[in-house]
Amino acid sequence: MQTVKNVLASSIIASLSFFSVANAETKVEDFVVPDLVQEAQHKVASKRITAWFSRSHYKKVHLDDELSAKIYDRYLRNLDYNKSLFTAADIAKFDQYADQFDDGISKGSLDFAFELFEESIKRRVDRYKQAIEWLALPMDFTKDDVFYFDREETPWAESTAELDEFWAQKLKYDALNLKLAGKDVEGIKETLKKRYVNAIRRLTQSQNEDAFQLVMNSFARSIEAHTSYLSPRRADRFKVEMNLELEGIGAVLQPVDEFTVIRSLVPGGPADQTNKLKPEDKIIGVAQGKEDYVDVIGWRLDDVVELIKGKKGTEVKLQVVRGDNSLASAKEVAIIRDKVRLEDRAADSEVFESQTGELGAKVGVITIPSFYNNLSEDVKVQVKKLKDQNVEGIIVDLRGNGGGSLTEASLLTGLFIDKGPVVQIRNSIGNISQRGDYDGVSYYDGPLTVLVDRYSASASEIFAAALQDYGRALVVGEQTFGKGTVQEHRGIGRAFDRFDNKLGSIQFTIAKFYRIDGGSTQNKGVVPDIIFPSAIEAAEWGESQEENALPWDNIRPAKYKTSALVSSQVDLLNKRHLSRIAKEPEFSYLFSDIAEYKINKDKNFISLNEAERLAEREKNKSERLVRINERLKRFGLEPIESVDDDLPEQLEKLDPFLEESARIVADLVSSGQFAKVTK
Repeated sequence: MQTVKNVLASSIIASLSFFSVANAETKVEDFVVPDLVQEAQHKVASKRITAWFSRSHYKKVHLDDELSAKIYDRYLRNLDYNKSLFTAADIAKFDQYADQFDDGISKGSLDFAFELFEESIKRRVDRYKQAIEWLALPMDFTKDDVFYFDREETPWAESTAELDEFWAQKLKYDALNLKLAGKDVEGIKETLKKRYVNAIRRLTQSQNEDAFQLVMNSFARSIEAHTSYLSPRRADRFKVEMNLELEGIGAVLQPVDEFTVIRSLVPGGPADQTNKLKPEDKIIGVAQGKEDYVDVIGWRLDDVVELIKGKKGTEVKLQVVRGDNSLASAKEVAIIRDKVRLEDRAADSEVFESQTGELGAKVGVITIPSFYNNLSEDVKVQVKKLKDQNVEGIIVDLRGNGGGSLTEASLLTGLFIDKGPVVQIRNSIGNISQRGDYDGVSYYDGPLTVLVDRYSASASEIFAAALQDYGRALVVGEQTFGKGTVQEHRGIGRAFDRFDNKLGSIQFTIAKFYRIDGGSTQNKGVVPDIIFPSAIEAAEWGESQEENALPWDNIRPAKYKTSALVSSQVDLLNKRHLSRIAKEPEFSYLFSDIAEYKINKDKNFISLNEAERLAEREKNKSERLVRINERLKRFGLEPIESVDDDLPEQLEKLDPFLEESARIVADLVSSGQFAKVTK
């Protein structure tokens, strides 16, 4: 890996002047890092969590020195995720605690872990204070410097000078982003000072519960990927289905480095209805109605949640960045808050209208955003609606569907088969049970395709796998996520506790799912019959990439009857699919993007040269404009002059994966293997 030695703090001082050295004495209010200590309820909670995990987890838990070392390593990585606070000498000193976490957790004696947490806060506060002082120093954006934003594989720094280098790069990176976004020198200094002061303020407001939660989650996640501890505050949010979900706009968030990133949108929710937000968008600012934006880069997720939450009917505005981290590409999205209920995620259907030409068959699409209660009844209505319109084949679209009710997965499968098992479940002591549908009624027996992507998980995988095993449906798309485990959520408080609901709750794995063919969906997910091209390889994504994920295995197959009607057509259908996408412009764009992604996927740095960044931005905008105008030409529409212009609805609705899925269904219909569906 290339090492950058010319971006030390000293080089910033010697650079050509960008910031004025006037007002170099930037002062910061006297923030004080709190003295964090273990509280009485933490000792009780720690012992109870240990007991629950040891007795009831699917995975046999032995809280010994081996697990202690894993907890210690994970705890350090959580404290200093980018290796920007501690040196190798610090780590050598901390190593004395590596074999103390097992005894500390089981006995509820965690003073040493609290001390480490407090030390990390002190280091981070000092670094932000230093960055504020550096705002008065010269900075040069004509040099060929780069900022290494991903240091996960980097060894711990050998000296504080190496850490100075990282923080100098970070300051320059933050400043250049603002300069590219159009801010002048004073605007950059003002924005960054506010950002860093706010970061210091939040750090010095850390509470004892923050340290305890981090220790317990380091313990939980060292056992298994979906095991966790929820503090009382997060436990309350979980009870109302708001854990990591922004109440009022319908978005699921996650922290990634210093950004709050949209993981998914609740279909039909306020955020989704704007048609302006997408998964992986980064939220960099939040404003209430007509108020000024608050810069939230570097904020804790909980604090961002608090800003976005609000009463139904009120407005919140988000500044978001898509793609690279350049703030110059930030756009504003206004959202009217509303209650986001499970019913808002209801399944819907439509007769597919191709944007790119005739299909040769009338195809219906049922979109299922989640496996909510009563889903199967809603889909039954949608199936009848499509049959009344004489569709010849149906696509069940499960893209982005992270799962939900196991019962509904069985019932939904039952709409498309007469009867039989749907899923097998093995508990921690090896007992195997089955869920299935045994009413003897199939509500639709025509050509059927299930469209999935890498975000399709859990109940989605059960449904897709069952129909694939029966030979009832063709599965197309990307290999699915691979979550084949069952979790239980349990509060650790007791009826007569004296801690007034201060103990929180736990979530832990109690069972695994298995297909009716005996294979687990864990790690492997569902491999489609026809795989769509994707920038992300299956081995790079999903459950298999989660630390401490349970392994794939298999059990004895269930008793069921399969049909070869679909499987016998796969080779021919795939051949036609490959022939089509080789000529389809949208897939040509995709292949080009995939090639570029593979070249850059391991790149862990970004240029700090202004001219280079500007040239890259203009190149990206130019390439996007060419694609947009090529699409407009295909639709017989007038070209646009800028990527910032409003686009016709036809382009917004263009969905090449759904288009291709519909053509695959049309091929399936033309094969004659299914009787024409009648009302």
